[in-house]
Amino acid sequence: MDGRDLVRSMKTVGSAGVAQGLRSVRAAWRGRRADAAALPRRGAERARVPGVMREVVPGPGGGVIRFERSELRVLVAVNGAVFWGWDGAGAEPSYALASRCPEPDPRAVLEPDKDGGRRVVAERVTVAVSRDGAVEVRTPGGVVLRRELPPRWWEPVDGGPARWTQRSEVAADARFFGLGGRSVGPRLRDGTYRLWNSGPGAPSAAGADAASVTMPVQLVVADAGTHLVFHDTSWDGTVALREGEEGAGSGHDRPGRSVLRMDGGPLRCWVTVGTPARVLLAWASLTGAPALPPAWALGHHHARSGWGDEQELRRVVAGHQERGLPLDAVHLGLGHADAQQVFTVDEERFPKLPVLAEELRREGVRLVSAVEPAVVAAPGNAVYDEGARGDAFVRDAAGAVVRGVGRAGDVVFPDVTHARVRAWWGGLYEERLGQGFAGFRHDLDAPTSFAAFGEPTLPRSARHGLEGRGGDHREAHNVYALCVARAGYEGLRALAPDERPFVLSRSGWAGLQRYGGTWSGDAVTDWAGLRAALARVMGLGLCGVPYSGPAVGGSGRAPSPELYLRGLQLAAHLPLFRTHAGERAGSREPWEFGAEILGHARAVLVERRRLLPYFVTLAHLARRTGAPYVRPLWWQAPEDRTLRDCEDAFLLGDCLLVAPVLRPGADRRAVRLPRGRWYDVRTERAYEGPAQVLVDAPVERIPVFARAGAVLAVRGEDGAPELEVWAPARGRTGGGLVVPDAGDGWVEPEIDRYVCRWEGRRVVVERSGEDGVGEPSRPVRVRGLAERTAQM
Repeated sequence: MDGRDLVRSMKTVGSAGVAQGLRSVRAAWRGRRADAAALPRRGAERARVPGVMREVVPGPGGGVIRFERSELRVLVAVNGAVFWGWDGAGAEPSYALASRCPEPDPRAVLEPDKDGGRRVVAERVTVAVSRDGAVEVRTPGGVVLRRELPPRWWEPVDGGPARWTQRSEVAADARFFGLGGRSVGPRLRDGTYRLWNSGPGAPSAAGADAASVTMPVQLVVADAGTHLVFHDTSWDGTVALREGEEGAGSGHDRPGRSVLRMDGGPLRCWVTVGTPARVLLAWASLTGAPALPPAWALGHHHARSGWGDEQELRRVVAGHQERGLPLDAVHLGLGHADAQQVFTVDEERFPKLPVLAEELRREGVRLVSAVEPAVVAAPGNAVYDEGARGDAFVRDAAGAVVRGVGRAGDVVFPDVTHARVRAWWGGLYEERLGQGFAGFRHDLDAPTSFAAFGEPTLPRSARHGLEGRGGDHREAHNVYALCVARAGYEGLRALAPDERPFVLSRSGWAGLQRYGGTWSGDAVTDWAGLRAALARVMGLGLCGVPYSGPAVGGSGRAPSPELYLRGLQLAAHLPLFRTHAGERAGSREPWEFGAEILGHARAVLVERRRLLPYFVTLAHLARRTGAPYVRPLWWQAPEDRTLRDCEDAFLLGDCLLVAPVLRPGADRRAVRLPRGRWYDVRTERAYEGPAQVLVDAPVERIPVFARAGAVLAVRGEDGAPELEVWAPARGRTGGGLVVPDAGDGWVEPEIDRYVCRWEGRRVVVERSGEDGVGEPSRPVRVRGLAERTAQM
């Protein structure tokens, strides 16, 4: 932390900023001194490469290949995923995997390859290892998708963890996606990206690298195929990407490059290959199915950084209801809690919160509570005393409990990388469940300093249990928030077994989807921030975290009415739909922007509620298949290069295409349409793709298109569910999947499959099931019958 950080802290926190800032400075200096004393200085190092292949030991699904100075373990799993690990590294233990390493594919065997190498041939992929340790991932036809050059280690002469570098090459036409929620995406251009979770206050606008959810996951799309690669280590590092160029250098292609540099940890890797849908399915089978949010969590959330008292909460809820603005959840920020007690509500400002929570629940509004993984270090604090007796807090290398800076002074942190501590921490949620809260939002969970806003609180030398293995914060930092989410999710499963938990995390790592979703943190309130919000949601979805969204309204300077409305229109078509206001940010409810914006905002909120059954279907399908709700336009046609380069529109499931307005003053915009017929949902005019069309985008709406033949569930005008069917093109059929939600419990509903076709001059819709074809179980409304096709 430097002087600029201190000034920023004082400006942001306000009158208490000076004291908080000074405490934060002292805590940062203590941490740096602890690191200097406990972490070995990196002195002389020796470089190492694998050397020449010496011995091959076949085994189930692959085997072990020994080189002069290392060994490589290769495995093809039954789900088609490929694993390899250097220096004896296995797939376990891993915070990313949902359970044990999948069984090896008995059909995959290690066999000789050309030039003295070895290969493993599986149904969908071939993995080839050269004599000097290069690893190639090939399609069944032999086309190389990725080539990992022999890795290089730098080992301290006096001992300690080795840092390493892995250089990779991909096709010249390949495009990179992923690495968590990156504001510069979704397509990742040439640049260097850090793999270290940042805290609140870090830059989040387009062009900034800092991200609260980072993970070494790359999704690479090329003409030859799509693959996902995951280097499973949580240490600090960077990824340097450079896209390739076709016909560069005397007509030869220049391959794309990826250079991964890590400060430590195992050098191990997972790869999945296939169509985007198949790749994400295999990835979900490895890292876990996305948690299914309760149905109310797919509606409209409203959050504030702090709430004055119950009266203020009632006023805001009543403001929505009186103006006809649908509202499903209200988030109470960290300020609603007793500053001295982690899970205790401030009873002076919220004396009858359980009564209020029950009243709001009857009106269809749930309360969500913000929780931070920090405990005020003061005797008499029940949670602190209990945790101290149980040795639950993170310690430094000398054995003393590490102290950071929180809202109420010095704080300590539970070591959630230990199963015993997670069970204790998860049980503490019982108090807030008793206050009537239906869900939880984890904030400052990187963990970071409250006053320094982004400054790491735990020194890198802080000790962690790491599931009994032991280690320090260099390895634990990126997975700490993941473990907080796990503790909360598992605690809620035990405390309220009949309800699906709602857990939202600011930070996380690979596998976060098992426990809930994330939000984009403190979004910048400008047009670049709007683009960044979309990029983060799409990037997270391609890394296996489908449930996320921005905070409309942001936390910086107030947005203009136009920017607020355009942000609202975008967010209404994202999985997490959340508006935001706060004490420092000022009131930013829709009615604060004038009557015209209020009217348009009401239409947006009503449309989101109309689409709620469709979002429920997408949530169930994401859980079963790993497919994100929000998908890039190339999702079903990754070979289409024009779609690979399109970043300002997206597919919402299989049925809808959304084209948000991302620049000021625009009342028209160009939209790239994939192959097929698409209907403008407002005018029902048909457009034939692939094409780029210019359509109206007046301030009151953004362009949304429906795929011809789509069948989706919506709310009818009477509030009852109905089927919205978009007429297929003449001579073609259509269809769709509908998953009716059985409530907020654990009943697995059946998937309804619908097909539609022309029969004479009318469109017939039928329900297809195991017992044959029958009538739809809900009312049907067919749209697009006018068949007005736009001239290109």
